[in-house]
Amino acid sequence: MFRSIRPAVVVTALCIAFSAHFNPAAAQDRRVPSSPAELRLSYAPIVQRVQPAVVNVYAAKVVQNRNPLLDDPIFRRFFGVPGQQPEQMQRSLGSGVIVDASGLVVTNVHVIEGADQVRVSLSDKREFEAEILLKDSRTDLAVLRLKDTKEKFPTLDFTNSDELLVGDIVLAIGNPFGVGQTVTHGIISALARTQVGITDYQFFIQTDAAINPGNSGGALVDMSGKLAGINTAIYSRSGGSQGIGFAIPANMVRVVVASAKSGGKAVKRPWLGAKLQAVTPEIAESLGLRSPTGALVASVVSNGPAAKAGLKSSDLITGIDGQAVDDPNAFDYRFATRPLGGTAQIDVQRGGKPVKLTVALETAPDTGRNELVITARSPFQGAKVSTITPAVADELHLDADTEGVVIADLGGDSAAASVGFQKGDIILAVNNQKISKTGDLEKAASERPRIWRITLVRGGQQINVTLGG
Repeated sequence: MFRSIRPAVVVTALCIAFSAHFNPAAAQDRRVPSSPAELRLSYAPIVQRVQPAVVNVYAAKVVQNRNPLLDDPIFRRFFGVPGQQPEQMQRSLGSGVIVDASGLVVTNVHVIEGADQVRVSLSDKREFEAEILLKDSRTDLAVLRLKDTKEKFPTLDFTNSDELLVGDIVLAIGNPFGVGQTVTHGIISALARTQVGITDYQFFIQTDAAINPGNSGGALVDMSGKLAGINTAIYSRSGGSQGIGFAIPANMVRVVVASAKSGGKAVKRPWLGAKLQAVTPEIAESLGLRSPTGALVASVVSNGPAAKAGLKSSDLITGIDGQAVDDPNAFDYRFATRPLGGTAQIDVQRGGKPVKLTVALETAPDTGRNELVITARSPFQGAKVSTITPAVADELHLDADTEGVVIADLGGDSAAASVGFQKGDIILAVNNQKISKTGDLEKAASERPRIWRITLVRGGQQINVTLGG
């Protein structure tokens, strides 16, 4: 199973799909050791140069020790609810990388998720309190800033992760099991790993460099001493390293860091305005393809960048800016790492003939989101909801023409979570009232009827729910 590399939380994901790229010309620049003397060469100069920029990240949050009997309504009715519950400090441990001399640190979201306090320990044992500048759950990347300091810190520069090759030697640096900063080495085992199921953007570097719990957010470094990726998960049956680790490519990390530097609270990415689907063997056969590769256009949003570029349903996307596209995940990653404001060249097969299209790199429209948290006593209490805009639809992988209000987030102990609502549920109607915007749901939630009749969509299926008032 796949595990995020932190000590307290295990994340299970989907099976591995095989996809890798090979560049024969670039491979000629690499060579194997030619003598016994070369086998005695050391990685120490690289380690000494990059170690100061790799840090330990400590996150802490206060949680209440809740008695499970309090969830029993009969117990609560006869014995009441105590006014003050005992609290406990819950701590998690991970790693991070300094990517800007002013004290910007990149790590994984799952390392600092829900933290009330975050501290960063440098390789020289100094500790700093840190503030969270940006969290991007779609990539599982977070950017921190060290507080109360004006000094210049050592940093790691980004490599171009698109130039990495299977077989390249890499070093993994982090704080496994809290033992202290540790360096392991290995090779890049595969590139463009998809369907790992950890983040929205399925395009990971796989390595056999030993990665263990506590390495989350640590550096994967190439032989030039540059940051190739951020270590984020392992495949393991035991919880420890079994030689299959995954890192988020540096080119994706660069996009998230750039958004944090610009002062944004969310990462802005290009929006295609089209829904893509994988090419199955049956589809490949119907299209006359030798193998099931590429991203098939299922639908196109009117007046979106794809439509303006001339992309049509049933087009097969095979490349972007000269880079091959094996599946929708590969396209999503390539497109998301393109800089806003410019254009991208997309290679398409249409009716068996090649077509080149130029797509503008612009963000999805996001006016009218109107996020709010439902506070009225109702089945929706504690749910954070949003009107579905093209940007929301893109974030949640919904069809761009989807209407209604979506549950964007849920408090773990909220009434909405306890009755079974899930993040991503689309609320269409409440007691026969159509829900088009968040204000409609807020009004419906405040009416407190005896019976709640709710129509929602989950996973593409419409569900009718009846709940007592």
